[in-house]
Amino acid sequence: MLLAVVVSAASCGGSSYSGASAQAPTVAVSAPANFASGITGTLTFSANATSYAGMATVEFQVDGVAAGAAQTSAPYSVSVDTNAYASGQHVLRVRASDAAGNQSAWASVTVSFGGSRTQPAGFTRTTYITGLSLATAFAQAPDGRIFVSQQGGAMGVVKNNALLATPFMTLPVDSNGERGLLGVAFDPNFASNNFIYVYYTATTPTTHNRISRFTANGDVAVPGSEFLIADLPNLNATNHNGGGMHFGADGKLYVSVGENANGANSQDLTTPLGKLLRLNVDGSIPSDNPFCATQGNLACAVWAYGLRNPFTFAVQPATGRIHINDVGEGTWEEINVGVAGANYGWPTTEGPTTAAGITPPLFAYKHMPTVPAGSGPGGFFTGCAIIGGAFYPNSGPFPAAYQGSYFFSDLCSAFVARLDLANNAAYSFGAVPGNPRGMLVANDGALLVLTQDSIVRFSSP
Repeated sequence: MLLAVVVSAASCGGSSYSGASAQAPTVAVSAPANFASGITGTLTFSANATSYAGMATVEFQVDGVAAGAAQTSAPYSVSVDTNAYASGQHVLRVRASDAAGNQSAWASVTVSFGGSRTQPAGFTRTTYITGLSLATAFAQAPDGRIFVSQQGGAMGVVKNNALLATPFMTLPVDSNGERGLLGVAFDPNFASNNFIYVYYTATTPTTHNRISRFTANGDVAVPGSEFLIADLPNLNATNHNGGGMHFGADGKLYVSVGENANGANSQDLTTPLGKLLRLNVDGSIPSDNPFCATQGNLACAVWAYGLRNPFTFAVQPATGRIHINDVGEGTWEEINVGVAGANYGWPTTEGPTTAAGITPPLFAYKHMPTVPAGSGPGGFFTGCAIIGGAFYPNSGPFPAAYQGSYFFSDLCSAFVARLDLANNAAYSFGAVPGNPRGMLVANDGALLVLTQDSIVRFSSP
């Protein structure tokens, strides 16, 4: 089935109109309506355009990618195969240019395509690894092995496209609620030092989350190699533990910590709860952290605050840019740009805000089912917990339009979405069969999505 895209244009007076050479054309989408849903079959996408210097071209885009060649004469139209896109949210745009070289701004509508496609045309979705048990996070070593933390305490190893029978290690953890073995990261110098960092809920002397380093010997941990990086405060509630771990471009270890179901912790700079922490690889605290007044105090590790439950975050390798995925309470799921010293507002604010002193989210979508889909920020995306995120590099096998994008997913809705950073707009990329838990771009350029019991692989066309 094809989507027919049609634009009608009007020229007012041609190039002889006074001031025509300086006045840009205008264009407005007249159909389909913004937030039209369930689009299938053939659709007329129309716009009204006006030029004072003679219309030259009209361009068309779907999700930031040109849809056919720019049209140079009326009626302006292109055809788009809707079956080439994953079902869900997409953004259609048009822009007009005149004979004097002036351009209008892009005019756009956000719509939802129907159907059940789980990846764009040409991409392949496969279940790559099975047999995981309540997986929580994963990371890939330079040699291609993938280490998977599982809530019950076992760290699985994927090697040569198979899950090894013997885990890397099994830690004694408290796995009640959202506790357990929650995070894993490889040292930037892993190839030479074999260091692996983990985040887990320790049971002694009291229940608390712990950040530790272990040394690998092949596919297993060296016995007795645990090196303590930090012990976090004792836990009360079983939820909102956080657990994301990544190294920044500065070589520091960043760790996301939940507020343990106590919103007051998020604004309290004397506790590491509800924060993004920044640590040296030996467990010491960088002296240039924004709130470090007294060295030796774990609160000095706070790099950004006002977070609820940042279970996952991601670091863009080339730039060091950080996106923090903060799980919301009842209205919004957030993607926040990591900034030293930033306050993301919880529990005072959640979602889009103009509150003084608060850094608003880059992108937010609605928590289902309390807010209807298809209107306002987030568009048709709804869910219960933003979970998993990965920057696609500016090179790799994915087509150019996907490079530099940020991918994210939701635990309940199981969608995989692409955030176009140039336009701050999100598009449906696909879906996975199971509850997502994490996401990474593999060494070979594939997009991997960790679910509770598997790893799903999206391969390029």
